[in-house]
Amino acid sequence: MSQPSTHQTRRDVLKTMGLLGGVSAFGLASASAQETPAKPSGFYAELKTLVDQTPLVDSHEHLPDERQRLTDSKRWTLLFAHYFSDDFVSAGLDRESVFGKTANNVEPLELWRRLQPYWNAVKNTGYGQAARISIRELYGIEELNETTIPLLQESVGKLITKGFYRRCLQEHAGIESCQVDRGPDSETRHPGLLLQDINIHSMLSVDTRKLSRHAETPVKDLSDWHELIRQVFKKYAPFATAIKTAIAYGRGIDFEKVSPEAAEEPLKKRLEAQPLTGEEQKRLEDHLFWFCVEQADAYELPVKLHTGYYVGNNNMPIERLSKNPDQAAALCRLSPNTRWTFMHTCYPFGREMIAVAKNCPCAHLQTCWAWIIDPIGTKNFLKEYLVTAPANKIHVFGGDYSFVENSFGHSRIARHGVFSALSELVDEGYMNQDEAMELVEPLLRGNAHRIFSLEKKYAAAKNVPWK
Repeated sequence: MSQPSTHQTRRDVLKTMGLLGGVSAFGLASASAQETPAKPSGFYAELKTLVDQTPLVDSHEHLPDERQRLTDSKRWTLLFAHYFSDDFVSAGLDRESVFGKTANNVEPLELWRRLQPYWNAVKNTGYGQAARISIRELYGIEELNETTIPLLQESVGKLITKGFYRRCLQEHAGIESCQVDRGPDSETRHPGLLLQDINIHSMLSVDTRKLSRHAETPVKDLSDWHELIRQVFKKYAPFATAIKTAIAYGRGIDFEKVSPEAAEEPLKKRLEAQPLTGEEQKRLEDHLFWFCVEQADAYELPVKLHTGYYVGNNNMPIERLSKNPDQAAALCRLSPNTRWTFMHTCYPFGREMIAVAKNCPCAHLQTCWAWIIDPIGTKNFLKEYLVTAPANKIHVFGGDYSFVENSFGHSRIARHGVFSALSELVDEGYMNQDEAMELVEPLLRGNAHRIFSLEKKYAAAKNVPWK
C-alpha cells in the first residue's frame, strides 16, 4: 500500500517543476453516467487531484489561429458543428437545416427547436458530453432549453475576445500546449501554445497550388517536387512537432518502397492534370510518402498517421480500417528507426493496435479524439494497454477539434478516463497505489515531451521568423 507522505512528496516535486496547479477538479452533469462514485480511501481523492492538476500536453488539434476566430461567426451552434453534428445526423437530423449555409440567417431559438427533438438521443454521447461540459463550465449554463439558448448565444460572443485561447486552454483546461494540424506551412502567432505539425497531404497529392509559394522555379518533374518538399521541411521542421497525414481516409496505410523511376511518370501526368489509374496514384503516393518520412527522420520528427474511425456519416469502410494494425506493423518493419505515432487508438480495432505497440519498439499510440468517440471503450483501451505494452509509448490526450471551447470539454473527459482507468487497475490488483500515481505525469505530459522533443520545440518557438 502507498504511504500518504510519499504521495505528498511527489506532488511537491511536481509543483516545484511547474506541473501542478491551474486546473480545478472537473465534474460532469449530475445525470451523467461518468460521475465518479464515492471511494472509501483517501488514495482515490489524491489520485483524482493529481490527474486533474497535472498539465496536459495536447497532441492533436485542428485549431485555426485565434485571430481567425475573432472575426468568424459567433453562433452558439458552432459548439455542436464539429463532430457532434454527426451524432445528430445519425439520430435523424437533416444536417443542412442547422449546420448548412441555409441556416446562417436562422434565429438562435429556431435552431434549437430544430435540434431539440434529437437532443435526448445524443446528449450523452462523448461528443455530447464534451459540448455539455464546455457549456456548463465556460458559460455557467446547466441545461439547454428555450430559456437558456438566448443566454448561450450571448455568452459565446462574450467569451470570444482577444486572449480567449490561452484562457480556455491553459487557465481553464490546464493544457500546456497543443500540436495543431492545419497545413504544410502554418505560421501561427502563438508558436509556444499552438505548436504546428507539418501536414504532408499536399505533398503526397502533388498540390502545387498549396505549396507554390515555396517554389523558386516552376515544378517540372519529380526532382523539382522533391526539392520543393525539402524547402518546406528546411523552413518549418525546426519548429514542427511531427509530420502528419490523414490519407487513411481514402486508402490503406500500406505504403510500399517505390523507386523514383517508377514514380516519375505518374508525377508527370499529375502535373499535366491527366487522370491517374488507381495503381499509378498509389505508386506516386507511396514514393512521396517515404520521401517525406526520410525528411522527417532527418529532422528527428515523429510520423503521425490517422488510423481507425472516420468523421462524418455513411462513409466508413470497416473492412479497410480493420487492416490498419497489420499495415502499421509493416511500416514499423520497413522503417524501424522512425518514430511512428498511430492515432485515435485505431478505433474500433484498439486491441490489435496494442499488439503492434507491444511488438514494435518504434510504434507509439495516441488516444487523441478517442475519448469523445467512445469514452468507456477508451478507458478500457488504456487499461488494457497499461498491462500489455510499455507505458512510455502512449500519450493520452488530443482534443482534435476546430473550436477551442470543445477541446476544454474533451480534456475533462480524458482526465476522468485516465483517473478511472488507473483507479480500476488498482482496484483489480494489477498495480499498486504508488504505481498508479507514478503513471499520471508520463501519461498526461511526460511521454509527449519525450516523443515530440517538446523542450527543444518550446525553445525554437521563441525565435520563429514569422511571429
